Amino acid sequence: MLKVKEGFILKEVCGEYLIVPIGEASIDFKSVIKLNETGAFLWEQLAKGADEKGLLDALLKEYDVPADIAQSDISAFLLHLTDAGVVE
Repeated sequence: MLKVKEGFILKEVCGEYLIVPIGEASIDFKSVIKLNETGAFLWEQLAKGADEKGLLDALLKEYDVPADIAQSDISAFLLHLTDAGVVE
């Protein structure tokens, strides 16, 4: 199960959603990750402890999207976050 690594938070700055490092995480992670509204929604669900099924359920409840497309998008989103090193 993936979870948000300690030291990363979601901030909204001038209408943009950014994952930024704080504290010790800012020593090694020298950038930010920009998310769209859906990505920010999924990040918030992850931060609350949702697993991949929980993300799918929340996304389907919040947005009008077919389940297969939602699942594909969630998988790509999680891969991106894993590659960036902000989830474990």
